[in-house]
Amino acid sequence: MNSVDALGSDRAGTSYAPQQQQLMDQTAFDQRLSDAQQAGADPSPRVVSAQPEERLDTSAQQANIRLVIVSNRLATFDRSQPKTGGLAAALEPVVERSGAVWMGSSGNLSDDSERPANLTQRGEGHVAGLDLPAAHYPGYCQGFANSTLWPALHSLPDRISGSEEHYESYSEINAFMARAAFDFRDRDAYWVHDYHLLPLGFCLRKLGIDRPIGFFLHTPWPAPDMMERVPNHHELMRSMLEYDLLGFQTNWDLNNFLACLYSHLGLASEDGLVISERGRTLCRKFPIGIDPKQFAENAAESLADQNDYISSLQKKLNGAKLAIGIDRLDYTKGIDNRIEAFNHVFAAEPRSISLLQIATLTRPEIEAYGEYKRNVDGLVSRVNGEHGTDEWTPIFYENNPLTQAQLAGLYRAAHVGVVTPLRDGMNLVAKEYVAAQDPNDPGVLVLSKFAGAAEDFNENEALLVDPTRPEEIAAALSKAAKMSLEERIQRWRAMMDKLEAYTIHNWSEDFIRELDNSRVTVPADQFRNLGFGWVNEPQMPLYRTRPALDAELKRTLDRLWFLPTTNGANHMGGAAP
Repeated sequence: MNSVDALGSDRAGTSYAPQQQQLMDQTAFDQRLSDAQQAGADPSPRVVSAQPEERLDTSAQQANIRLVIVSNRLATFDRSQPKTGGLAAALEPVVERSGAVWMGSSGNLSDDSERPANLTQRGEGHVAGLDLPAAHYPGYCQGFANSTLWPALHSLPDRISGSEEHYESYSEINAFMARAAFDFRDRDAYWVHDYHLLPLGFCLRKLGIDRPIGFFLHTPWPAPDMMERVPNHHELMRSMLEYDLLGFQTNWDLNNFLACLYSHLGLASEDGLVISERGRTLCRKFPIGIDPKQFAENAAESLADQNDYISSLQKKLNGAKLAIGIDRLDYTKGIDNRIEAFNHVFAAEPRSISLLQIATLTRPEIEAYGEYKRNVDGLVSRVNGEHGTDEWTPIFYENNPLTQAQLAGLYRAAHVGVVTPLRDGMNLVAKEYVAAQDPNDPGVLVLSKFAGAAEDFNENEALLVDPTRPEEIAAALSKAAKMSLEERIQRWRAMMDKLEAYTIHNWSEDFIRELDNSRVTVPADQFRNLGFGWVNEPQMPLYRTRPALDAELKRTLDRLWFLPTTNGANHMGGAAP
């Protein structure tokens, strides 16, 4: 029996034998039919009720959902420690505020496949650290996830490598994590994160999980011709349709995914809704935000705390403007092109600007990253050798990570923020830089047009550039360094308004609410009106997906068609049989 068949038999065994039948009056039936028609026209699941004023408050539902979050990596939850990436920064507040369980790798490997997760409390929630299987971890992480999927998702075909053994290890680790996540099956829903775990929803379904499962992709999603280069891409995309909700950072990513489904699987979509063998999968854009208020406060405090360090740095500038770049030392971040761009500026306008480039080490076990580090190190040395003097350093280059509080102070001290990845899912550095600025003297953001943040910040706000063209970046840097205070304030205010309008909390609440909407329930007292006979909450069945609700409504309407009214006609206006 395949996973789809198994799920169908599980649903059939849990539901619909009516214990008694009662007729709905004409008014209630008309309302029910109207609700059903509306539900059919709207891809978003909804709560069905006999009267509009009795609809459940979805925001209240969302607040009570007991969530399991699953990702490859866990956060430190230590404000004094550097964040390991956008995912960690995004999910920490969700766990601490909502009471979710966050499960992921502990950072340790083990040969004991039965070792339970180590559960630790974090705020209102818990973190469950897993020791991943040592035998499969290299093929899973260094192999398929980061040598095949990562470059493909960032549309860099020349860097794609891997083997069939890597894919097998990737699948084995996903199955292992699914078995661990199964221990939390008493909770209401699962929220899976990022490219390491594309098939985890499929693995959970195979184990019999029949609760809402959502997935959010933090990276970009490529066009169909690029995805075709990924081994087993058909199988991967089919497995992703086991999720009830798929979230993407931008419209570009969302549309590419839907195009891939059509091109490679022959599946069409309408308004982001995809119908597959399993049922319905809703695909939506959920752009990650930050907490701009908190970051602005951090910036002011950090600037004072780091006064000696920043003062020393500013003296070394010798009158030049300060630009800042904060990145993992990853070939997708475009650091090499950025340095070439500064080289152009240094040649044309000596001592006008200096770059503080913090490039934290990442994935040193992968040769491509070691090669990229050597390339960047060499570029920095060459440019500093050509343009530096005893009084002035063109590029300050650091590989040690900093805390968010430390970064906030440096952001505020920098006249220009430089975010020029070749492609990025969102890039929260761009948003953090904006949030950290002094409202009375803000800096200027130079932003890659291929970063997800560029879909939020237009050309009247950030200076958008092609990250593969150093001369274009150089022109933007020169413009940013010379920009008037009035224009800087105008551009910054427009970006800050957007950050304040959609924060990290809005992002998580919107996704969880949409995921919770696939958990459609009907209040028990209204089942009597439908003739099912459940009379209290424990007896009330839980409909996980819209297909189940649609099928039950259809059966109800079919029965009611032939039930006579007091005037001898059936409820649909025809003659009684």
